[in-house]
Amino acid sequence: MSQIPQPQKQTFLVVDDHTLVLDGTLGILQQAYPDADIVTAQTSQEALNQMAQTNPDLVMVDLVMPDAIGETAQAKSGLQLLKTLMEHYPKLNLVVQSAHVRTLVWLKPTIDNHLGGFTVVDKSQPVRDLLTMVDWALRERTYTPPEIRNGLQFKPAWMKVLQLAFQESLQDTAIAKRMNVSERTVQYYWTKIRDVLEVYPEDDKNLRIQTEVRAREAGLLD
Repeated sequence: MSQIPQPQKQTFLVVDDHTLVLDGTLGILQQAYPDADIVTAQTSQEALNQMAQTNPDLVMVDLVMPDAIGETAQAKSGLQLLKTLMEHYPKLNLVVQSAHVRTLVWLKPTIDNHLGGFTVVDKSQPVRDLLTMVDWALRERTYTPPEIRNGLQFKPAWMKVLQLAFQESLQDTAIAKRMNVSERTVQYYWTKIRDVLEVYPEDDKNLRIQTEVRAREAGLLD
């Protein structure tokens, strides 16, 4: 008798140099994801070591932190860590939790090309927003602040997806075949398109229809 496959256990890495914030975030995640393994780091160096050891499904990272124990926390260190994570783990699901989200403007090209989930939440936002961003990142969705979103260029490949979907009524499988890319790549294009157009999941609303409406309002479709 064959065994029923068990769901794979999730692993989260939370990176923050403030112990109180780290403990608070840890408690929130443990309550929302009781079956997940959650590891922590308080420096960039420790975070990279944990990445190599645990291969997490999701990393939540602050933008201001020290490189190593005993060093001063600074935005430069956090931004470099985030850039390193995106470059070395292009499909990693990331949540940026910080009071300094505006500094992400320096990473626009890297964020634009990241293949995994990428969401951003300010530390001043309520717990429900944090959990929404975690859920979206795990679903490989993208959410960035307006100053980052508005700086993204609408790439030709994204335009092609819109045209094939809404002018030729093709599904993602057919779009992938027409564009000679994988279906996963098409899904990645959709996450970027929706972020630029500010289309996010809402109860009882169809994402594809919302995207078409917003694209027409923006003049991207005839």
